[in-house]
Amino acid sequence: MPKLSTVTPILRIFDVAKAHEFYVGFLGFKVQFEHRFNDNAPLYTGVCRDGCVLHLSEHHGDGTPGSHIRIETTDVAGLHHELTARKYRFAGPGLEETPWKTREVTVDDPFGNRLTFYEDVRD
Repeated sequence: MPKLSTVTPILRIFDVAKAHEFYVGFLGFKVQFEHRFNDNAPLYTGVCRDGCVLHLSEHHGDGTPGSHIRIETTDVAGLHHELTARKYRFAGPGLEETPWKTREVTVDDPFGNRLTFYEDVRD
């Protein structure tokens, strides 16, 4: 029987410098690869942090602006501290404890995509 594995979301971006500032500078991802068909073509890039891989694309039709993804995380309070210490001027994420027993940090990227980092805190 087939076995499913990890999911790699493709998030739409519109400005490479802003994408790098947010995903690399603020969230701490590293660029895995960058691809363009030519110098004037849209960018398709992969970023990763630990086991989390995201693809970012300037290509029309790749991803939908305003997408919301959830990323399971360990020590979400530590991540919250790390992000707030960076003093990124476009986001001041909070740390929320939800009624469904998760602790979450949610940030919006410059393109309207929402990323929720969460940790299960059920007893």
